[in-house]
Amino acid sequence: MNYTPEMEKAMQQSHKIGYAEYERKLENRLAVEKRREREYEQCKQLRADLESQIQR
Repeated sequence: MNYTPEMEKAMQQSHKIGYAEYERKLENRLAVEKRREREYEQCKQLRADLESQIQR
């Protein structure tokens, strides 16, 4: 996959790791993906909480 400078910048800002290193080491990839999953679940919960407050 070709990655852009914007993708590299986003990886550095979000995960403190370059895309090349992410792609090279499985343990880094797993750590990043676990972090992404946690953030996704937190955002889903926040959205559900906000929607329930709006509907009151």
